[in-house]
Amino acid sequence: MGILKGKTAVVTGSTSGIGLACARAFAGAGANIVLNGMGTPAEVERDRAAIERDFAVKAIYSPADMAKSSEISELIALAEKTFGSVDVLINNAGIQHVSPIEEFPIEKWDAVIAINLSAAFHAIRAAVPGMKKRGWGRIITTASAHSLVASPFKSAYVAAKHGIAGLTKTVALELARSKITCNCISPGYVWTPLVERQIPNTMEARRMKRDEVINDVLLAAQPTKEFVTVKQVASLALFLCSDDAAQITGANLPVDGGWTAA
Repeated sequence: MGILKGKTAVVTGSTSGIGLACARAFAGAGANIVLNGMGTPAEVERDRAAIERDFAVKAIYSPADMAKSSEISELIALAEKTFGSVDVLINNAGIQHVSPIEEFPIEKWDAVIAINLSAAFHAIRAAVPGMKKRGWGRIITTASAHSLVASPFKSAYVAAKHGIAGLTKTVALELARSKITCNCISPGYVWTPLVERQIPNTMEARRMKRDEVINDVLLAAQPTKEFVTVKQVASLALFLCSDDAAQITGANLPVDGGWTAA
């Protein structure tokens, strides 16, 4: 029997990459799934139907905009209405913008903070009352190696991810006696379609070969010189939902090939 049999997992930003890998991992452990994210209706339906077919659980989709607090509340309400509970909340939605601080567009700053940081607050705020009522819950947020270190030209992203680390600790302390844990996972560079699509443009801009771009640009900060996989992140998230992880709370867990060890 799966460790999440009969429970419900809400995963934001779960139509691709880490989020989709988490949704499938939790479904494999028996959880019903609430998907959320961008994509064409056909793509979303393909992934939703595949989860139901592959794991014999129920899966629904919400197009809730993670920049809007009212829609985040509606997402949690939809999950509770459909399945009776939100037992696992994975805050995974995120965006990025790169620019020097003096040129950083204000609207981009606002959007990155809203989706990468504030959305997690709104989702946690909406989900915690039900978790408290049932006496169990797991809250996991996708942070980043940038929750522990900084890089130039990523002021909004770094600020948001550092904020996630602080939010995680605060929520964990508030919920310490309620059998609800709150942790964040901080990956380094993860191999996703988004990263793969960056390689040709970087090759052209820098006149480098594919292997040089991967090793000397993308993986420059990761001593292992290997990408983190979405499966590795999802597996850690699933472990954090297990009884064996019941005393892990308020933790920021790096999965970054040694990036933040240096």
